Amino acid sequence: MPRLIWAVTEDITCDDFLGGKVRAWQPRKGYRAGVDPVLLAAFTAAKSGQSVLELGCGVGVASLCLAARVPGLSLTGVEVQEAYAALARRNATANEADFDVIIADLRALPADLRQRRFDHVIMNPPYFDRTAGTASDDVGRDTALGGPTPLSDWLDIGIRRIAPKGYLSLIQRIERLPEVLRHIDGRLGSIIVKPVAGRAARAPELFLLQARQEGRAAFRMAPTLVMHEGTAHQGDHESYTPAVQAILRNGAELAIGL
Repeated sequence: MPRLIWAVTEDITCDDFLGGKVRAWQPRKGYRAGVDPVLLAAFTAAKSGQSVLELGCGVGVASLCLAARVPGLSLTGVEVQEAYAALARRNATANEADFDVIIADLRALPADLRQRRFDHVIMNPPYFDRTAGTASDDVGRDTALGGPTPLSDWLDIGIRRIAPKGYLSLIQRIERLPEVLRHIDGRLGSIIVKPVAGRAARAPELFLLQARQEGRAAFRMAPTLVMHEGTAHQGDHESYTPAVQAILRNGAELAIGL
């Protein structure tokens, strides 16, 4: 895989998340973290003192937003692209987070990591099946949005790292929900799916999912999270719903029933 290196500040930007509670360096071009990892962090029901593994952490936005909301977490991130991992480490230092970033292909995790189990495994896997689409010209963006690793491998590897009674949390495109459910069926329980729609009148485009190791509760479809007020975009003003504003600006938890 070609190596990406950002040597000068003109190639990267420092962006605020959670109203400035988290500041993260990320590439000016290529894959840039936006709302989705913030929603994933808000949806992860972690508690102080627990351990969290993020697969495909990129520059670390999801883990850092989770750390900002829940103090006292021990976070580990795995990222295959060295340049993104380097930025994640820089961001961990800048945000004073207990966040260890490991450069590795998730299909070839270091031996010591394969021996560990975590209270929470979180992931924002590539949304698109690379075998069914066209690759991006930007290496970083293509790996983040498509990549060579099948979704089934993300799920299998993530499930293997979950401690007894631990949780898997992820965000993914709604059309891949059947695929996700098929791969975790019989391996995790207490599954909760929360659809995410741009507006109230629109069909969901994304979903958040939480499942538990040894969980016994029945499958549950939670209320849809509506991102924007109104039926259409109006001008340039921000139109996030109050609940979403609280998540994105104040670092609020995304409650299952919200």
